[in-house]
Amino acid sequence: MTSERQLSIRSRLDRYVGAHFFWSYCATLGLMVGMFVILDLAGKTGYFETWEDGTRVPFTTVLYYGLLNLPYQLLQIAPFVTLFAGMFTVNRLMRKNEVVAVLSAGVSVHRLLLPVYIGGVVIALAMFALREGVRFGFAEERDALEDMLAEQRHERVIENLVVRDVSGSIVVLDRFYPGSSSEPEPRVVGLHVRQRQGDSYSSIRASSAKWIGEDLMLEDGRRQVVSEVESEVEQVHRLVGVDVTPSIALTYNRAQSEPLELAFSEVEELIRREPDNPAWQTLWHYHLTFSLANLVLLLVGLPLMFDFERGGGSERMALGGLLCVFYFGIDFVLRGYGLSGGLSPILASWLPALFFGSLGAALVDSVRT
Repeated sequence: MTSERQLSIRSRLDRYVGAHFFWSYCATLGLMVGMFVILDLAGKTGYFETWEDGTRVPFTTVLYYGLLNLPYQLLQIAPFVTLFAGMFTVNRLMRKNEVVAVLSAGVSVHRLLLPVYIGGVVIALAMFALREGVRFGFAEERDALEDMLAEQRHERVIENLVVRDVSGSIVVLDRFYPGSSSEPEPRVVGLHVRQRQGDSYSSIRASSAKWIGEDLMLEDGRRQVVSEVESEVEQVHRLVGVDVTPSIALTYNRAQSEPLELAFSEVEELIRREPDNPAWQTLWHYHLTFSLANLVLLLVGLPLMFDFERGGGSERMALGGLLCVFYFGIDFVLRGYGLSGGLSPILASWLPALFFGSLGAALVDSVRT
């Protein structure tokens, strides 16, 4: 009789179970992503309408935007896909009575499911890498296309954008133009800087500004020191001592509009500039726990498939789906408290993962092997 100790990693059984999990994941991923794409485009029928100036966006442009948006949709549903792929794998093994055969050969359920758990860890790491990859790959192009389709304009403009510097300075960009095909250079129309200088502040205003290399050059720039003693207004042509770049400005815009789409590196940059902001601290932990949810949900959902006294495979999968919804419901509520500062960022992010992880460990230990 084959014992569990004799079963090495990458054995024929591991390859067999791993292949089932891989193809189940691909099928589930294709189904759920396709459904999300259809629902997303169905809610954005305005993208296909003719603009007021008579411009009509080609269908290929909308399709290209949909392709660029796919990674973001995948990141939202990845833990769901992982859980259901794992449950489909177990259900298929049980329908073919292969679980009974493996148990009869002296291999435990825990060892049987090892390739699935390893797959969950790999997917968690891939999620983290994908989030960083889209940030440095095509995030800005996706955002520019979304603005063009939603606002029906060729040049993107971001109004009333507030950027903070690590020194405590505050930069307000009245209208920030990240750049377009007709105007490739980023520029600003209307700029106000409140710059800290020891115990006093200086106020800098400019009608417009543009980046030349790493320098932000000002048009009609004027500085005035804000203190009890009156000071003269002096002209300035370059913003000195304040770190503000087009990339940082776009990061702050994304943090205001879609904070959950920020990459881990972007969140770390925001924390460097505002270390006491609870929202950035919560997002930092969230990027870790959301990826970890791939493994946590497998620990909770897969043991339910071996409850032989409770319904068939479809009923057990439905129960696993409810637990998945319950997990993300709690995660959503606590994350909201963390972002608003009503709860510690560590508790808001890690409490759901720790609770369901402990529950999953108990369920795994209770499986009859």
